[in-house]
Amino acid sequence: MSSIVLVTGHGGFLGRAICKELISKGYEVRGLARNRYPELEELGVKSLQASAVNAEACEEASRGVDAVIHTAALAGVWGPAEPFELANVVATDNLLQSSARNGVRAFVFTSSPSVTFDGMPQCNIDESAPYPTRWLCHYPRTKAIAEKQVLEANRFGHFSTCALRPHLIWGAGDPHLIPRVIDRCRRGKLRCVGDGKNIIDTVHVDYAAIAHRLALESMLQHDRDAAGKAYFVTDGSPIECWEWITDILKSAGMKPPQKRIRFAAAYRIGAILELMYRLAGSKKEPPMTRFVAAQLGVDHYFNIAAARTILGYEPIRNRAEQVARL
Repeated sequence: MSSIVLVTGHGGFLGRAICKELISKGYEVRGLARNRYPELEELGVKSLQASAVNAEACEEASRGVDAVIHTAALAGVWGPAEPFELANVVATDNLLQSSARNGVRAFVFTSSPSVTFDGMPQCNIDESAPYPTRWLCHYPRTKAIAEKQVLEANRFGHFSTCALRPHLIWGAGDPHLIPRVIDRCRRGKLRCVGDGKNIIDTVHVDYAAIAHRLALESMLQHDRDAAGKAYFVTDGSPIECWEWITDILKSAGMKPPQKRIRFAAAYRIGAILELMYRLAGSKKEPPMTRFVAAQLGVDHYFNIAAARTILGYEPIRNRAEQVARL
């Protein structure tokens, strides 16, 4: 009999890929999200329309399942604390508690490499890197709190938990990263921050989904070496930031802009704009923030040895072909 897996945020870019990966391997999949997704229902996903912020919905959704993959989150580089705390911390706690009560055996949390990011360069760091003492926005702060909750909930032989940190998820059908880059270029708002030679990591959505399935299987087997840990997940081939953006724009038939701005200036502008928008009570995202400036202007790439050796993850080998598919 196949295991039953609950995927939260199953209609999102990563959530959809995880559902399809699990179904292809014979798992029975349930979904928890606020909207309906007929395409996934046609594939056999049984969905519950609700938010994980609702404890009763988590109780219902986790009843009778073997494992949970929690991808639902509020992402963003700007905004007040409360929405992020509700969507990322409270929702995760609700799912952990309901899963434990309902005898769920495994819990895989979609975290983010930003949980270790404070704006300083990160060069080939591994999971021993500590959480920062300062944060550039509420998204990474609340994801770090949730990640710690998940890892601390691990109970060997009963309730195995782990966290994956996929970085800059991309691929055909991406509704976020690539369209945003293309839109900014089209509107003349895209600038190269720094010299563009800072090194970054990315991960193809299908391989991020495979990593989640591998982690799930390790948790279901109560693998002592795998449980209770976080894992960076990438394409395994870091690339210069502006080279990556150039590849995206060329795939869209666009010419990369030549305008540049120094990293220090972009960071300073971001800080000023954040202060101005906060004082004005604006709910709009500033055109530049400290977090965005740092993500675009400094190195951030990761050592994925743990995911490879412990989970058996192998990164993409045909990235150029996949970029062409965009």
